Amino acid sequence: MENFIRLIVNTLRNISIWSVVDILVVAYIFYKGYMLIKETRAEQLLKGIVLIIVLIPISYLLRLEMLYYILNKTLTIGVLAIIIIFQPEIRRALEHLGRTAFEEIYNTQDKEQRNNSVNEIVIAVSNLAEEKIGALIAIEQGTGIGEIISSGTILDANITANLLENLFVVNTPLHDGATIIRKNKIVAAGCVLPLTSNDIINKKLGTRHRAAIGLSENSDALVIVVSEETGVISLAINGRLTRNYDKEKLKVILLKIMEHRETKKVKTAGEKVKTWIKRIKKKE
Repeated sequence: MENFIRLIVNTLRNISIWSVVDILVVAYIFYKGYMLIKETRAEQLLKGIVLIIVLIPISYLLRLEMLYYILNKTLTIGVLAIIIIFQPEIRRALEHLGRTAFEEIYNTQDKEQRNNSVNEIVIAVSNLAEEKIGALIAIEQGTGIGEIISSGTILDANITANLLENLFVVNTPLHDGATIIRKNKIVAAGCVLPLTSNDIINKKLGTRHRAAIGLSENSDALVIVVSEETGVISLAINGRLTRNYDKEKLKVILLKIMEHRETKKVKTAGEKVKTWIKRIKKKE
């Protein structure tokens, strides 16, 4: 027992501070990587890859030559396959890294102007919900969505509730696409958003909801959806859709997220958003 304790003590003495830092950095990278793919298709694929890695030494020890050969060859081409399969998640990870690294150069908005813009958006969304007029509004954040904006009609107009409502009136030229808001301006309307490929979401959700989730998977935009069938207001953030917002709850969550970007608090935006949504739901 004494020899075992001495061995542990000697091992700990030989560990340098840089070794500890190295381990912590690697652990943090793995943790953040897992959080990015959590509750996505990539999480299930990762479990399959881990299973293959575990089965390779087992098949070798049990002399299952055919199984070992197949698994070994599968792992050999696995790097290329991972890049192809995990392309959306790799893109999200790089965008997240870029947003974090260059957060300080993000141009903050005037607080009063931001509050006025959010208020106009919320009024318009509330009125559209009452009339059961379908709507899709994306608010650009740190990730630029210029390719989405270029797919629609450029407006570059001030944000007003009346204008937003008129854009989604049925049978008008721009009602069937998404309206994009950037820096307190309605920059474009009638834009085409990418649909999510997530097949786990509720089958009852229509194209607008799938488009909202799709854009939020590829960027940090806040995407508001009004269902034309039920009038229910939904919000897509970071690939997740939360529903049943009223006027006041929507205003609170939008302002919280925007204020967080500018005050740069310790928690990540994703964790904060989850916390705020839970608190709002509890108050119902």
